[in-house]
Amino acid sequence: MCLVLATGLLTSVLAASPAADAAFALFWKADNPSDAQKAADAIAKSGVTFDDALARLKEGRTYSATAPKGIVRLSNRIGSTDFPYIVEVPETYTPDRKYQVRVQLHGGVGRPDASQRGNGIGALAGAEQIYVLPTAWAEAEWWTDRQLENIRAILDHVKRTYNVDENRVVLSGVSDGATAAYYVAMREVTPFASFLPLNGAIAVLRSSNVSLDGELYPNNYLNKPFFIVNGGRDPLYPTSLVEPYIEHMRKNGVTLTYLPQAEGVHNTSWWPEVKDVYEAFVAAHPRNPLPHTLTWESDGTATANRVDWLVIDRLAAPKVEREPLHDLNDFGSAPELNFGIRASGTRVTSVVAGSNAARFGVLPDDIISRINAQAIPPGVPVLDLLSIHDKGEAMTIVVTRGGNQVELKGTYDPTAMVRTVPIFGHTKPSGRVDLRKDGNTVTATTRRVSEFTLLLSPAAFDFSKPITVVADGKTVFDGRVAPSVATLAKWAAHDNDRTMLFGAELKVKLPE
Repeated sequence: MCLVLATGLLTSVLAASPAADAAFALFWKADNPSDAQKAADAIAKSGVTFDDALARLKEGRTYSATAPKGIVRLSNRIGSTDFPYIVEVPETYTPDRKYQVRVQLHGGVGRPDASQRGNGIGALAGAEQIYVLPTAWAEAEWWTDRQLENIRAILDHVKRTYNVDENRVVLSGVSDGATAAYYVAMREVTPFASFLPLNGAIAVLRSSNVSLDGELYPNNYLNKPFFIVNGGRDPLYPTSLVEPYIEHMRKNGVTLTYLPQAEGVHNTSWWPEVKDVYEAFVAAHPRNPLPHTLTWESDGTATANRVDWLVIDRLAAPKVEREPLHDLNDFGSAPELNFGIRASGTRVTSVVAGSNAARFGVLPDDIISRINAQAIPPGVPVLDLLSIHDKGEAMTIVVTRGGNQVELKGTYDPTAMVRTVPIFGHTKPSGRVDLRKDGNTVTATTRRVSEFTLLLSPAAFDFSKPITVVADGKTVFDGRVAPSVATLAKWAAHDNDRTMLFGAELKVKLPE
């Protein structure tokens, strides 16, 4: 007995299996990724073939025609905190077609409570679509891990309830919400097609008054396009403040459309003139769920170590860098005497070969605790303290190495050069992987990464042929990879995405 399912031009004949049918029924009924994962385990044990499971996951769940429409007020609980949000669904919604989604983040996150803002999208309405409006407040500002978790959970719920076009989900915001769009685009880009900040500023995220969760890496902007609007007369974030950053993004390869409003102030009175251009940008930039090029930088934490089909698993020990990767975080330049190290606080992350630091005997992972008679408190930027010393000065540097105190003596003789000025300072080491896919070959360029995982989709790779991975000029994998139902179901449960299905995980461990 066979059951025929059709999705557009795709027609698959699925072998009837009571165990598989029951497992998939549980999978589609799951309320969240955790429950879906339990059902995914049942799918893997059901005996269903890979092709059968793949066809079912592409087909997706059956959506209810009685799902709530209009303004739907909901709440998501994280720990003991409720995060209220609104989903605004067109009254004409029908489950037989896919809908674009706009996640809209509000401004004014310093309010004391989580009371919901407004009554839906209001004056910022655009094309017919589903609008998602989360809430932030003083104890849960947008630039926190809790809000990233909240947005993930909200999107997951919406995709389980409504027929969402997974490749047309965008994140937009106004004021603080726009600044949050810049934040999210460095930490959580996989679900989104594009980012659309209106009246926001990257510079806000540099302020010591903003308590951020996680490290920020502008290089991650290279993965998705931006649509940006700022006003020339905005008293908070005028075009004169934001344009140097926007031009820096553009010059360094970020895909963006910038629409300055010369007379605009800190509101969206210009929306009627901008709306059609905004929605045309969204329509012209659907998400490619399996892009051929990727770049991602991470401090290794599990909350921000993935982009699309790349996961950074483990950072490598610091090492001598001869050819650092071009970095979008390098914003400007200033003259300085360069000692020859990169450091996170007092911890040395890398040493330039042949530099003044190398002649002293400084090694990666040393912690500089004293320069001559001056003790250095933990976390203080050691590069700033070095800059106050005179060239030619005799110097004793005390470092902690392997639990022991080591004295390094020499002459402070740094090289005169131009120092790059970063957009964001970093307190933790990071790792980065740049990928390029050509057929079944993946070429990776890495920095301070020892292990990463490639998520392989049958829509992107031919599993009947060998897959080759070349990392930093060396072939680190060359062979066949067998797809599995367990892997397919695992990532389907995690992503809840019919267009992003992974049949295998290829773990890549780089040589020392």
